[in-house]
Amino acid sequence: MTTNKQSAFEVSDKTSDMQIEVIHGFLTHSYWAQGISIETVRQSMAGSLCLGGFLNGKQVAFSRIISDFTTFAYLADVFVLEEFRGQGFSKQLLAQVKSHPKLQGLRRFMLCTRDAHGLYQPFGFETVSNTDKLMEILHPNQYLSNQTS
Repeated sequence: MTTNKQSAFEVSDKTSDMQIEVIHGFLTHSYWAQGISIETVRQSMAGSLCLGGFLNGKQVAFSRIISDFTTFAYLADVFVLEEFRGQGFSKQLLAQVKSHPKLQGLRRFMLCTRDAHGLYQPFGFETVSNTDKLMEILHPNQYLSNQTS
């Protein structure tokens, strides 16, 4: 874990440090992963580089990076628990993401956000200028449709 002495906020990329209940608890109520199952969260984390933010051993922040660690990365599932927002933890977490040894020298690093452009811009992320190059297959209610009634 990397500790910031000013706030006692620690960032770790160790899988064993991640608190799946906290991560799932946030994601299942988020606008981008509403209804996601805990098993889907586990699988997504297993195939990704995850960085968690901790205060006194309690996970309060999270980010997940999907990457080949050579040419491309996609930043996903970034959050700080609501009661811990406004203390700079998201910026500290993103600084650790950007400086992580496995994420250096990438040709492209992408993310998708509805409302946090101001958070990501100081870290070098920019709005895609030529959106006609981007394509997607999107199933926005994927997790909700997999739930049983």
